[in-house]
Amino acid sequence: MEPSDDHGRPRVGILYDERMCGHSTPSGEDHPENPNRIRAAWKKLESKGITKRCVVLRGREADDRLVEGVHTKKHVKLIKEVSSREFDSRRRRIASGFNSIYLNHGSSESAFLAAGSVLEVSEKVATGELNSAIALVRPPGHHAESDKPMGFCLFNNIAIAASYLLNEKPELGVKRILIVDWDVHHGNGTQKMFWNDPRVLYFSVHRFDSGTFYPSGIDGSHIMIGEGPGAGYNINVPWEHGRCGDADYLAVWDHILIPVAKVYNPDIILISGGFDAAIRDPLGGCCITPYGYSIMMKKLMSFARGKIVMALEGGYNLNSLANSILACAITLLGGKVQGSLEIYPFESTWRVIQAPDWGSSSDSDAEKDDESDALIDSSGITFDINVVDVSEDIIRPFSMLKVDEDNHVKEISSNHSPACGSSNESAEGGHDEPVALPVHVPDNCTPWRSTFSKIDVWYASYGSNMWQKRFLCYIEGGQVEGMHIPCTGSLDKSLPKETKWKTVPHRLFFARSYTRTWGAGGVAFLHPESNVNEKTHVCMHKITLEQFNDVLLQENSLSQHSTTPLFDLSSLDSVAESKSMFLKALEGRWYSNVIYLGKDDGIPILTMTCPLESIDGFRSGELPVCTPSKKYAASLVRGLVEDGKQLSEAEALEYINSAVSTPI
Repeated sequence: MEPSDDHGRPRVGILYDERMCGHSTPSGEDHPENPNRIRAAWKKLESKGITKRCVVLRGREADDRLVEGVHTKKHVKLIKEVSSREFDSRRRRIASGFNSIYLNHGSSESAFLAAGSVLEVSEKVATGELNSAIALVRPPGHHAESDKPMGFCLFNNIAIAASYLLNEKPELGVKRILIVDWDVHHGNGTQKMFWNDPRVLYFSVHRFDSGTFYPSGIDGSHIMIGEGPGAGYNINVPWEHGRCGDADYLAVWDHILIPVAKVYNPDIILISGGFDAAIRDPLGGCCITPYGYSIMMKKLMSFARGKIVMALEGGYNLNSLANSILACAITLLGGKVQGSLEIYPFESTWRVIQAPDWGSSSDSDAEKDDESDALIDSSGITFDINVVDVSEDIIRPFSMLKVDEDNHVKEISSNHSPACGSSNESAEGGHDEPVALPVHVPDNCTPWRSTFSKIDVWYASYGSNMWQKRFLCYIEGGQVEGMHIPCTGSLDKSLPKETKWKTVPHRLFFARSYTRTWGAGGVAFLHPESNVNEKTHVCMHKITLEQFNDVLLQENSLSQHSTTPLFDLSSLDSVAESKSMFLKALEGRWYSNVIYLGKDDGIPILTMTCPLESIDGFRSGELPVCTPSKKYAASLVRGLVEDGKQLSEAEALEYINSAVSTPI
């Protein structure tokens, strides 16, 4: 029997502790994350009589050992001691070394209270003492990473509670936890803490804005889905812009979160309850109403026998924050919130829902090597996913959802693989035919090879081929870490005669959304037209014109054993004058445009990219622009940092992020 009060109402806990207001700016400076946030929420609940209908709880500090379940000892020690007198002279300097953090004499106690309070109510809900609970805590937590505070967050409160239930209290029988993060910002810290753990399904819906919205970068992209045993248990729904409201969030609930939750069947739901996506919030720019939050909460109450813990994260308009929390409390108590839905989701919302790895597939996609397999977690739950690379795909029930013209959910045939941004794809680029199988052709049948083997060109690589080890896959064959399939290599397997680095006045960007070689995520392209205001690093490999043709073929997923060259001597002469040349034989493929970048030591510098007309498609959204996968981005970093020593690792990551976030 579920717990209830004397009137048969569900037992809902409300935790509030004034001591958490001790964390504030050092000299009383204005700041959006301030003590009035939880005071306003508490006063609203009191004024509406909610606290009289709930079990009111006081906070308690978390033990160091439990916080260390997700944080390093060094980080826990810093937060514990930073409010002491010995830190008075250097507290500001320490805070300035972190991203969006302030510290004062009350920060330590508040941080340990926030963590301990979420842990406390989570245990009470897990044991059945309470049906559900709301923890009005601060500082918030979901940005805090294992070794550092970040984004107003000192400890990751939700992650600490999840780790406690899973690792410290096995007798409670909590084996699967669903974390729903509806804060307008991506919970980078929570994602990283359970990246490899299938016992936690992390679901975040947030503003992404092509990687420019805080915390920025690719962590919040839909392609970040976990690794190893946790592959497929991390789901990001990234908004393309602000202004998303009730209809947009409820579309995601109905078409993504609810179907996934049904399959995952969590034992408890922990909500990172940020309310900065609420209407009129100064930081979020979205417009969920209290009614919208009530419906989002109500839909989640159908799972885990209603065992829900909501811990406060963001939310900086005091009125919207208080009213939204009130709506959630009323819903948990079994009441109804008045409101109506009279608007429709943005077109971009359906685009996100039908994003490359979640939507339908064309018939030609079934020809990929994407057989279905099953991932079985430690609890014995079978979770179907695609095994192109489990670390680059998404839970099958998620990927099998499609919104039809009437906005109904349809199940996609399981022999279809994740949809690409279009029907074309390639090794790094695209094709709309089955992959050409290697066929041995004697050298004497291809006399052009003998001639071309004596002509040198510079191949200027700007993507993964900047990493020497990866580029040699196109010469010698094979594959490196992160690649899903091997390259066949060139017929002439002679190593490049020389390698040089330079910068070129062309724009680097990442587009398309799935490749055979790297799986989900964008790959690098160079804008075909030069621009003196742009600067892209290229690694130049001195190879033969024969090898350049073989690289060109492999980049476009064709057999390199061709009886005729794609790029011949007349092409070499012509491109020097025209600066670019579209290869008709590669029409419809992604890297069908050869660009001339000048000469070095009298040898022509060539590269390959998309046709100029594709740029309009990327700008309009007809063709997908997509952040690169973690592994693909790592190949660029290795080239720029380890091989070329052009940039530091931090500079290389910023270089990639800049290319991702800057509109084409």
